[in-house]
Amino acid sequence: MTTNDAHVYDSPEGWVADHIQRYVETNGEEGHHWNGVPTLLLTTKGRKSGKLRRTALIYGTSGSSYVVVASKGGDENHPAWYLNLTENPEVAVQVGADDFVAMARTADESEKPELWQMMCQIWPAYEEYQSKTDRPIPLVVLEPVQSEAS
Repeated sequence: MTTNDAHVYDSPEGWVADHIQRYVETNGEEGHHWNGVPTLLLTTKGRKSGKLRRTALIYGTSGSSYVVVASKGGDENHPAWYLNLTENPEVAVQVGADDFVAMARTADESEKPELWQMMCQIWPAYEEYQSKTDRPIPLVVLEPVQSEAS
């Protein structure tokens, strides 16, 4: 997935859109760390519209992969970005100044407990979010794709 020449639609949530704008304008100098935690920008392809959609998410790392939480603050429904990547798993990611393509997948049941614990150490509110909903909150693993030029 390339976002260089395509129009990308940022989160409709005002404060998230502001965060994304600062992140992009400063190449991650502002916004990579938000409220004491690391954040990345995730761009997915809309499953219905085909438009590129970008949001900012708290992340952790597991090996060379990045882990994000599809919590939507404990809402009963999955966030749109999660639904998008389940249909189109090739995503664009920006971590600080680094832009790359990744393949997204939902963490399987064998790896989820350890990843969930890691993410709750980074952002303890995830436990509260899970208690507010009956849906199991998915964890998403973003595995960078090596370009042929590497």
